[in-house]
Amino acid sequence: MLIRLLRTSLRPYRKPILLLVLLQLLQTSASLYLPTLNADIIDHGVVNGDTGYILGFGGLMLGVSLVQLVCNVGAVYYGARTSAAVGRDLRAAVFDRVQSFSARELGQFGAPSLITRTTNDVQQVQMLVLLTFTLMVSAPIMCVGGIFMALSLDVKLSGVLLAVVPVLGLSVGAIVWRTRPLFRLMQERLDTVNRVLREQITGNRVIRAFVRDEYEQQRFGRANTDLTEVSLSAGRLMALMFPAVIVVINMSSVAVIWFGAMRIDSNGMEIGQLTAFLAYLMQIVMAVMMATFMFMMVPRAEVCAERIQEVLDTSSSVVPPAEPVRTLARRGELELRGADFRYPGAESPVLRGVDLLARPGETTAVIGSTGSGKSTLLGLVPRLFDATSGEVLVDGEDVRRIDQALLARTVGLVPQKPYLFSGTVASNLRYGRPDATDEELWRALEVAQAKDFVSALEGGLDAPVTQGGTNVSGGQRQRLAIARTLVQRPEIYLFDDSFSALDYATDAALRSALSRETEDATVVIVAQRVSTIRDADRIIVLDEGQVVGVGSHHELMAGNETYREIVLSQLTEAEAA
Repeated sequence: MLIRLLRTSLRPYRKPILLLVLLQLLQTSASLYLPTLNADIIDHGVVNGDTGYILGFGGLMLGVSLVQLVCNVGAVYYGARTSAAVGRDLRAAVFDRVQSFSARELGQFGAPSLITRTTNDVQQVQMLVLLTFTLMVSAPIMCVGGIFMALSLDVKLSGVLLAVVPVLGLSVGAIVWRTRPLFRLMQERLDTVNRVLREQITGNRVIRAFVRDEYEQQRFGRANTDLTEVSLSAGRLMALMFPAVIVVINMSSVAVIWFGAMRIDSNGMEIGQLTAFLAYLMQIVMAVMMATFMFMMVPRAEVCAERIQEVLDTSSSVVPPAEPVRTLARRGELELRGADFRYPGAESPVLRGVDLLARPGETTAVIGSTGSGKSTLLGLVPRLFDATSGEVLVDGEDVRRIDQALLARTVGLVPQKPYLFSGTVASNLRYGRPDATDEELWRALEVAQAKDFVSALEGGLDAPVTQGGTNVSGGQRQRLAIARTLVQRPEIYLFDDSFSALDYATDAALRSALSRETEDATVVIVAQRVSTIRDADRIIVLDEGQVVGVGSHHELMAGNETYREIVLSQLTEAEAA
């Protein structure tokens, strides 16, 4: 999976990679040439006392060293640029894929895991690419070149290499094989830590309200300890790698000096050649050590690449139409015909055979007990997920055939949990319509009953909004979310229990102003509060995903037991009448 991901990611950077490999080849060749020059200086200059020879070849060594330095700097430069570009491309690819996901895929992965995959996992792959270009490209050239140069110096002494290289390879391979499953478990437990931390930050008020600080500390402590234990297990195995390599290096150096001294004593080689052979042995072993360092990164990077590729290979269940409808009659008529929806693996569908008709100039309300499928029903219209069977029509066209940008302009959804982005009040209101004027923003705020509190903020429209809108109250957040949709001016307004955080007076004032603002549009309201929907032109009653009643408030009170139970659980008989 890692090779597949890198092959795709590195394809646009073939020219820089070819230049990098050429630079690495030059600098490695220069490194391999230096011990031979050093041997010549010892054998022909130092031994014979020839100062001119020493100075001449010393100058040549300086020139070769300079070439090595320049090529090494160039290789690192291009390696760093390419690896950073690969990391940028992978983050963008994962982000783009996640943006295409429906609510189904987002729920499948979970927000903490997607954050980890976009940041930490991509960083691990990026680091592997950097080390590959700066270390791994030169390591095999150094190893093969060192063996070739050592053989050219003394074939018999090179027999030591036949024992050194396989021992190094086997010891490193055994450690890497043991660590790979630990790295996968490490990334999974990192997801858990992110999830617990995210829950605790988001639910901080709930934790304080129920005095669950100690419990949450213990929960985070368990997740943290689990991650620590796996990290320590992997670290202990990795800690064996360098000592094993160093032991082999020292033993091989002793063997080379021992047998080399015997070769010198029998006039089989010269002192300078032994010095060069030791240098080549060190270069070979250093190449293996560089490869070892790489192998420490490979198992974790491979696990991360699998997790990244899993996201990239997941297709959204909401597929863009092949031949999209790019124009609509712009009437705003909404209709559901026999719409069903079932989550993957669920025993029963959330919605079953839902029929709904909402016309322009009318307010259609949907009410039902918790879990009856009200929010899911609204989610089918803007294609947060697609109906598993049946049809969802806007102006007579199936939403699965409508261009997604056009559908987004036609349908405005105020979600059950309104979310504001970090920025200003104005930037949030213009989120769906960037060209809206300040006058239009103030008009939307006035209808949403938010003008007074926004005017009181320092900066007004330019007042700062924190991530998630945590610096305003829940009711203010809901009103800003409603104003944001009003600025967009869609043909169909969907309010998913968007008035629940408002007091009764504000709720009534907002609905009164909203009815005048949206008199030509189609309005669908999902609500738990009966007072919010009792004046709707049409009320649809849901029970366990099925429509069990359609009519006005008085009609349903007279003839629908489910609706009557809901109303009387909130109002008295006199208030309901």
